[in-house]
Amino acid sequence: MKTIYNSIKDKVAKHPKVQDSILGTVDEWKRSHYIILSEIIKEELALSEELKSDKRFELGNTISHITLQRFFESDYQDKTHNDLRFLKTLDKICIFLGFKDLNSYIHDSKENQILEEKVSSSVFSVDIVYQYCSAVFNLYKSFPTLKIELFQELVFDNSPFLERASAFSKELCERQFELVTKNNRSNFEVFDVNIVTDEPDKKILETQEFWNLVFKAGENGEEHFVNQLNTQIYFIRKIDNVWKIWDNYNPDAGRLNNKN
Repeated sequence: MKTIYNSIKDKVAKHPKVQDSILGTVDEWKRSHYIILSEIIKEELALSEELKSDKRFELGNTISHITLQRFFESDYQDKTHNDLRFLKTLDKICIFLGFKDLNSYIHDSKENQILEEKVSSSVFSVDIVYQYCSAVFNLYKSFPTLKIELFQELVFDNSPFLERASAFSKELCERQFELVTKNNRSNFEVFDVNIVTDEPDKKILETQEFWNLVFKAGENGEEHFVNQLNTQIYFIRKIDNVWKIWDNYNPDAGRLNNKN
């Protein structure tokens, strides 16, 4: 309830009627400001459809400046703020904010929180794939020096994925592969990222990726080309409250290693 209590304070301060008054121009409200706030709320409640019924007699349509000052300047306490009279005050404040009552405000806040968490989860999942592909490209640019540490924040240390990536990257470094980046000869693109599975401790993503890479190898500078569009599957896990990539299915992984 403390979170809801503080959220209501914030919403009141940001209300258009409040922002358009002198209250929107000062950082700290004094007694005189709460008198103004009381009048603003009174005017809005007088126009509210919610209070054009018996509810008006139950709740009233005013909030004293003393009550408002106590509400804004006091920290939340279960005993005080679960008092019936104070809950009625919160009902009126929530009506001022455009809701039916306090319960309606709480319900709306919870729904928005769930939506924000889902959106945040989706953004995070897509972003980690872009970050990983960028790290892969930087890994290739560092060849023939092997910089597996580029994956440290993105891939679990003990994962089968990191083990495979380390093995075939090490082989390419030993063969003196160097990525050709002049005139943008090497590049990549990630698109159509879809979340296949979204669970509390596991996410599976499917992507379409285009890799256009040119490597030269050895003293003679023999060129090796990668030009492929493929579907990849990323398995992302949550371990010890940390999200990272655990495994990946790439049908063309190790393709260069298999060439003579």
